[in-house]
Amino acid sequence: MLSFQSIWKGFSGVQALQDVSFEVAGGSVHGLCGENGAGKSTLLKVLSGVHRQDQGVLSIDEQPCNFRSAIDALNGGVAVIYQELNLVPEMSVAENVWLGHFATKGPLVDFKELERKTRESLQRVGLDVSPSTRLGSLSIGQKQMVEIAKALTRNAKVIAFDEPTSSLSSREVDTLFGLIRDLKARGMAILYVSHRMDEITSLCDACTVLRDGKHIETFKTMEGVDASMIVNRMVGRELAAAMTDSERDLGADLLELRDIAGPGLKDPVSLTVRAGEIVGIFGLIGAGRTELLKAIYMGNAGQVTIDKEVVPRGGPVASIKNGLVFCPEDRKHEGIVPMLSVAENLNLSIRRSLAKLGIWLAVKAEKDNATSFIEKLRIKTASQQTMISNLSGGNQQKVILARWLSERIKVILLDEPTRGIDVGSKAEIYAIVRDLARKGIGVLFVSSELPEVLALSDRVFVMCEGRIAGSMPTKEATEAKLLSLALPKGGAA
Repeated sequence: MLSFQSIWKGFSGVQALQDVSFEVAGGSVHGLCGENGAGKSTLLKVLSGVHRQDQGVLSIDEQPCNFRSAIDALNGGVAVIYQELNLVPEMSVAENVWLGHFATKGPLVDFKELERKTRESLQRVGLDVSPSTRLGSLSIGQKQMVEIAKALTRNAKVIAFDEPTSSLSSREVDTLFGLIRDLKARGMAILYVSHRMDEITSLCDACTVLRDGKHIETFKTMEGVDASMIVNRMVGRELAAAMTDSERDLGADLLELRDIAGPGLKDPVSLTVRAGEIVGIFGLIGAGRTELLKAIYMGNAGQVTIDKEVVPRGGPVASIKNGLVFCPEDRKHEGIVPMLSVAENLNLSIRRSLAKLGIWLAVKAEKDNATSFIEKLRIKTASQQTMISNLSGGNQQKVILARWLSERIKVILLDEPTRGIDVGSKAEIYAIVRDLARKGIGVLFVSSELPEVLALSDRVFVMCEGRIAGSMPTKEATEAKLLSLALPKGGAA
């Protein structure tokens, strides 16, 4: 059994966890839910030894644990499978699984024994790859299985999963869930963090909700518990208005794409987006959705026209100058500058314009701009000088949106705008996107979540294997229709 007893943790005056107490039984899957910034990540870092709690007791099998590092926690039977996996891409699968405790023969690594033991570990998680395979060549789902195999070699008693399905195909999700159920049957205590309520209600035996660092409620059984009950505890406010849309008047064609081509696109793409229109692009992983947005924003091939003016091709500078901006899926590596503050990230683009005011006026204007958008978008941060890397994913996404809202934009490209974001922040981002559309801005967004595509878009394009497979007004679309277009001929998701 895993037990958290009155856990407190603060950072520079901000209380991230306040008197959090609950238990995870052995042989069970326990969901952990909350909005971004609720304290879930901090609690996982306390569990994994990355942070030490200020007060309270963490126990496993009724034995108090005082982990001083991630290795200490791993050796103590705790493994956390993070959304961003803690593996070395250039090393082999075997080297990753046994990193830090290689089989040796005298002073040398016993590679024969290492390979034998790795095969056994991979069989336990149902992964059929060679131990000598370079880890970087595997899919995200396969890498997760390697991470789990690594945990099992340390005889883990507790395994925590942090948003494990955010980048997986439906087939990989099924494989992962099968393994989690197998781990549960072996008596392990499993803590499962997800923003996807259907996963919590179908996979978990119990569920704990955090809000603003506090323990709100633990559902000791999921019988009779539905998604709306969990969401209500998570957000503590009404979301219905933010999740729905009022009628909008659409203008003339604003964005016109002709023969857009590039890596990952097998056929040139041509489409239009009207002023005030939200156009969704749906497709399975590898369909070419992200490649299309990058080809529009940064590519050379094809023609991009905004308001009847041709946008010079070849890079983001010309796109931004012409009112075309892009929010990437990979926030950490392509969206934010981790070592800069919230204010610096928010003002990155507008700084060149404010600099014309002179240094003192520019400093004040940047501060005022950051203050304004932190309030407007409800960005949760201790101050505008807080390092952006300390913010939750949802709040980082709001900062990226605020960066572009500081500009005079005409069209915004959004790649998985709510990936890894809780239901409350998701509703707020929907409201931001719809407000942009009401102002006459064109929105072209990519999502792998069918409910999101149907809820947010006016019109949907479906991609399959690098091509546009079809399109339709959202009023005519159903999940079945969109998925049938997204599947390769004779294929399965």
